[in-house]
Amino acid sequence: MLENFTGTDDYIASVELQEAVNVALALERPLLIKGEPGTGKTLLAHAVAAQLGRQLYTWHVKSTSRAQDGLYVYDAVQRLHDSRFGDRDVGDIRQYIRFGGLGRAFLADAAGVVLIDEVDKADLEFPNDLLHELDRMSFEVAETGDQHVAKHRPLVVITSNNEKELPDAFLRRCVFHFIAFPEPDLMASIVKVHHPAVRQTLVEEAIARFYWLRGLPDLRKAPSTSELIDWIGALAKGGVDLETITDRVPYLGALLKKEQDLESLQRHMHRYKGRR
Repeated sequence: MLENFTGTDDYIASVELQEAVNVALALERPLLIKGEPGTGKTLLAHAVAAQLGRQLYTWHVKSTSRAQDGLYVYDAVQRLHDSRFGDRDVGDIRQYIRFGGLGRAFLADAAGVVLIDEVDKADLEFPNDLLHELDRMSFEVAETGDQHVAKHRPLVVITSNNEKELPDAFLRRCVFHFIAFPEPDLMASIVKVHHPAVRQTLVEEAIARFYWLRGLPDLRKAPSTSELIDWIGALAKGGVDLETITDRVPYLGALLKKEQDLESLQRHMHRYKGRR
């Protein structure tokens, strides 16, 4: 029977996102997820693993990452250190092989979920090299000659922040989904998961203010879902009333993170009050 992802109690997934995950599961293809920061790209892999009862393996990509790093790295520095100062048998190279998230998923006895986070941080060759490793579902440890063949194909969730264009060959092999920024109704459902006890009137007013703020034309960094959740938590704990939210934006540091955006909001608020 095919596995089916429907979201979890603490991760509200749109119908379209559910369908994308389930297509990737059925086709055994990597799932490429894009969307602005704070829309739940990284948390998706956690939610899928939790609902399907699979082990989650994570690999956070850096600018220096290579495709092989997700499989294994050879810790030559530790071996050199041990050869000089330790009492270990440095002739046994296998003890210096460190398997990465993808490598551990290949070696596992059950199908897992692999999160490859922020794939566009690496160089331009990285995505195509990564696909080569995923296609083979096996790898060799060059330093030992050991061959490892995956027992089960994991679901691979790859996130991108659109910092770089990804190669067409890479895109062709992936199931793609763009997580659109939630509409107010969906946002209300997401907030309820995190703040079930906060009174509804406060949530509604905060969400309205939040979308007004995101609509300001010259913001450099619009606040995200995660920042809204933090802000509502601060409002609730601070006992802020509805009139205060309407008249100004309290605890602004939870929403805006750039000085220029704070100045922009002050200008808008000044003009708004001037028209009252």
